[in-house]
Amino acid sequence: MAMMLAILAGCASMATMRDDAPTLDIVTLNLWHDREGWPHRATMIEAELRRLSPDAILLQEVLQDETLPNQAIALAQRLGYHAFFVSVDPVDRSRRYGNAILTREPATSRGFRRLQPDNAYRIAGWVRTTVRGRAVNLYVVHLDFEDRSGATRARQVADLLSFVDATRGAAPVVIGGDFNVTADAAELTPLRAAFVDAYALAHAGVAVDGLAHATLNPRFNPPARIDRVYAEQGSFGMPEARRILDTPDAEGRWASDHYGVWVRVPFAPHEDRR
Repeated sequence: MAMMLAILAGCASMATMRDDAPTLDIVTLNLWHDREGWPHRATMIEAELRRLSPDAILLQEVLQDETLPNQAIALAQRLGYHAFFVSVDPVDRSRRYGNAILTREPATSRGFRRLQPDNAYRIAGWVRTTVRGRAVNLYVVHLDFEDRSGATRARQVADLLSFVDATRGAAPVVIGGDFNVTADAAELTPLRAAFVDAYALAHAGVAVDGLAHATLNPRFNPPARIDRVYAEQGSFGMPEARRILDTPDAEGRWASDHYGVWVRVPFAPHEDRR
């Protein structure tokens, strides 16, 4: 019931749109680093991203090492995107692990913030870019999964929102990634106060926490909808959203141990943006 009330509140918070409003298409996907035959999986992922041709792609579990070129940068080069990779690993280290934002247009600003605790590898990345002439802030995040109490994620959400406030300027905000917890978790309350779960809103009236909407691939993990895109309230209209890369190929191989999520949100009129 609480989740349904939140979705209804999200509906009320979305701006009224014209039919010709410019839109932002965005994908989030956990790459599963180099597990289970990355070269083959990379071709599956590349083909789907090329077909969808989103404006931005948010990637988690991105890896590079001595024998593996940076996965996000390699995908960006093949697709013709700009890539921004963020990692807590030093830039001079051959093995680096983190998140990335791929954009069709170049970044006008970008940055990152390491998330608590300091001995973890969690990091948030940020890019400001333009989409159809509209400035937009994009943030990618991958939250903790080990602390079952949620306290570590709560600290990371606070870090993330502080980072957003410090960098966003006047442009609208979209946050996406692997949150490692379901959408109704208490530690996400501050996030839900200003942002709407685009997938849930696009499927309002449907129970989106069942198997049919899970983003953890049940072939490898207990199913749950932990990969999401959040759109800032009042800055966008009603979204469209669906899972992607959620079926095996002809050889029975999967693109990742997560499914991806594709979201389309229309920009609000300029006067509706803060």
